[in-house]
Amino acid sequence: MVSIDHVAHKILTYIPYVLVLIDMRYEGVKCGRDGSVDNHMEMGKKLLAAGQLADALSHFHAAVDGDPKNYMAYYRRATVFLAMGKSKSALPDLSRVIELKPDFTFARLQRGNLLLKQGRLDEAESDFKKVLKSNPSEKEEKEAQSQLTKSDEIQRLVAQAHSSFNSQDYVTAAAQLDTIIETCVWDVTSREMRAECFIQMGEMGKAISDLKAASKLKNDNTQAFYKLSTIYYNLGDHEMSLNEVRECLKLDPDHKQCYSHYKQVKKLNKQIQSAEELIQEQRYEEAVSKYEAVMKTDPKVHHYSLLAKERICHALAQSQEASRAIPVCSEVLQSDPENVNVLKDRAEAYVQEEQYEEAIKDYETAAKHSENDRQIKEGLERAQRLLKQSQKRDYYKILGVKRTAQKKEIIRAYRKLAQQWHPDNFQDPEEKKKAEKKFIDIAQAKEVLTDPEMRTKFDHGEDPMDPESQQGHHHHHFHGGFHGFQGFNPFGSGPFNFKFNFN
Repeated sequence: MVSIDHVAHKILTYIPYVLVLIDMRYEGVKCGRDGSVDNHMEMGKKLLAAGQLADALSHFHAAVDGDPKNYMAYYRRATVFLAMGKSKSALPDLSRVIELKPDFTFARLQRGNLLLKQGRLDEAESDFKKVLKSNPSEKEEKEAQSQLTKSDEIQRLVAQAHSSFNSQDYVTAAAQLDTIIETCVWDVTSREMRAECFIQMGEMGKAISDLKAASKLKNDNTQAFYKLSTIYYNLGDHEMSLNEVRECLKLDPDHKQCYSHYKQVKKLNKQIQSAEELIQEQRYEEAVSKYEAVMKTDPKVHHYSLLAKERICHALAQSQEASRAIPVCSEVLQSDPENVNVLKDRAEAYVQEEQYEEAIKDYETAAKHSENDRQIKEGLERAQRLLKQSQKRDYYKILGVKRTAQKKEIIRAYRKLAQQWHPDNFQDPEEKKKAEKKFIDIAQAKEVLTDPEMRTKFDHGEDPMDPESQQGHHHHHFHGGFHGFQGFNPFGSGPFNFKFNFN
């Protein structure tokens, strides 16, 4: 497919040859009587040939103002406009050239080509036919005949494309419009029709491309901006939707469709922004409520419900609400099984629930879709350590507290269990031996979980009381069985006072 930029580039490349040809064909024609006009023409010509378009344009503006009947000034200015991609500005200048000098066949041929690119086929054919009747050069005659034949073919294709479109055969219509647009690169109508075909075919990316081109090629194209905004909205891109509908309202503040859509998008956009700010501020429960409101704002658009659930999943996982997070995360993954962020959040929730094997599965799935994610790698290693650790001693389970328990709660649980399992409470040797082991475990659990550094290590899968886990690092142990407690009151400054008797 030929792009608009490619066409402009070809025009710019062709400029020096066009100027030489025109100068040779119309040599001796005086372009105005004012010497300053001649100076502007000469400077403009040099700058144009050098590709300095803006400066060249200024000189040709001055030449036109100095001599409004100087057809070469209009022609040169039209050439600059074309090189700058401003075909709409070039067209009236070419028409003025032909008005001032009807036998300027090269200008008429260029206007015909421009009209053909714009899809104005009847007008283009009229110019090509007049070129053929005006004693053209061999090259001009050949090009005019070729373009006339091409225009006839395009006319036939346009009729076929409309028929296919009206029959709702959008695939065929799109293929026919492809061929039309290869020639008529600036044809707004064909691009808008092809965009509609793409919408019906579900190829929204291609529809967006055509509508963006249509919004630039046609002044005040509010409908193109409205369609762009609705497409982005339905794709879940509320920010781009808001940008496009604002462009529509810049052109027409009273546009009913755009204004109505703008209010809807703005409301949704504001809710999402507010929810994200709450997450950043770690006000997770408020963020959950805000995203629940998002789902009610437009339940018809699946993308926003999915986005809201994804972020609710994240907020609940971050706020240690694992039992609430897991079902929400799972619901998102049913629709979007490769969503890496949700896989990470559910894995974290599984860790909080001590479902380490499930967490490992989620991290491994996430890693397949995001190989270089450091967070996934660290999370997976942690879940694997915690799984291994859970198969040994779990200090939280020993004290019967949650992983989120505060220090006071840990000490309270410790004192209760220490009182229950104190060896002095047992007379039977076997029961006393069992109580000693239990008592040591309880004391170690309290020591680890009330020491911030040791608790952090344990939470990351490392047992500060396990020599293998420590690998030579400093650690505390109660070696020597219960006798290691001689002279030590495991209740600290608490209200309990036990006498230790050993035979």
